[in-house]
Amino acid sequence: MFLLVGLGNPGSKYAGNRHNAGFMAVDAIAEDHGFPPFRSKFQAQTAEGRIGSERAVILKPQTYYNESGRAVQEAARFYKINPGAIFVFHDEIDLAPGKVRVKKGGGLAGNNGLKSIAAHLSPDVWRVRIGVGHPGSKDAVTHHVLKDFAKDEREGWFGDLLRAIGPAMTRLLPPTEENASRFMSALVQPAKLQNNQAKSEPALEARQPSESPKQPSPSALGAALGSLFPKNSDK
Repeated sequence: MFLLVGLGNPGSKYAGNRHNAGFMAVDAIAEDHGFPPFRSKFQAQTAEGRIGSERAVILKPQTYYNESGRAVQEAARFYKINPGAIFVFHDEIDLAPGKVRVKKGGGLAGNNGLKSIAAHLSPDVWRVRIGVGHPGSKDAVTHHVLKDFAKDEREGWFGDLLRAIGPAMTRLLPPTEENASRFMSALVQPAKLQNNQAKSEPALEARQPSESPKQPSPSALGAALGSLFPKNSDK
């Protein structure tokens, strides 16, 4: 069994924040794989289901972002899930918007949610880092992550990511470095296809002639047949 943890803050006030990208990601996974409705357990909202052939528990801690480790520890202890089978989905300011990176363990990079999980359980969990971009100034970070995704982000790159992340999860389980690469490739593929399509369309238009190309001169037999069976210009 695997534990998928989304980081975020509870309540409608924070629902659309960049800091809640983790909540939104696991919601999209639950919906795509037909998980039952969330229920309150382990100081969190939880749902149990399957991703492909793998059993999984999805967890949205309700302890607020900075204390997420309390809920993760309770759930991991109850289900006897070790850190290597735990995935934490969270926003990442050090990645460009829409960029996703997966790694196991490593530095905590000032993320208080990860610090809480490390303190209550272990730092050696898998991290699914969802890029939300950096505001450019350290002083502006809090305002940036506690601000809602803009409409064009929800309808653009972030919406595309949420639609892709559920189907891509079957590539990530069970977790290995190779599967992590396959998962990340599945998420960037839609963007590659869009870019390729955008590049190819002008080229196709350029090849379309403004007028119908001239037909080669008909043979004598073709000319004779043409006189007997004139073409209908409306077809």
